[in-house]
Amino acid sequence: MKLVAIAATVAALAVPSALAGTPKLVGTVGPGFTITVTQNGKKVKTLKAGTYVITVKDRSAFHNFRLKGPGVNKKTSVSKQGTTTWKVTLTKGTYRYVCDPHKTIMKGSFKVV
Repeated sequence: MKLVAIAATVAALAVPSALAGTPKLVGTVGPGFTITVTQNGKKVKTLKAGTYVITVKDRSAFHNFRLKGPGVNKKTSVSKQGTTTWKVTLTKGTYRYVCDPHKTIMKGSFKVV
């Protein structure tokens, strides 16, 4: 039983270190009618193709955060708040992020080159 606990601890510690050099993005939705994707505190307009870690901060129980583009379609739940982390590979193209229930007013996009 102790070996299982040790193995689980080692596995949990290995994941963050594997992502240590990966560029970071932050997606935020809510608490009002706002949705953004930022990198180093600045709104993302263009990114280089590659692998990124995106931390999504879902701050509302009536919004969600969806990121959709070439090879990517990830979303959070509308009814739940919280923080989730995704590892995504972004290829050339346009990526859009929206709140599904309010997609006509809560939306944004960025290009990957």
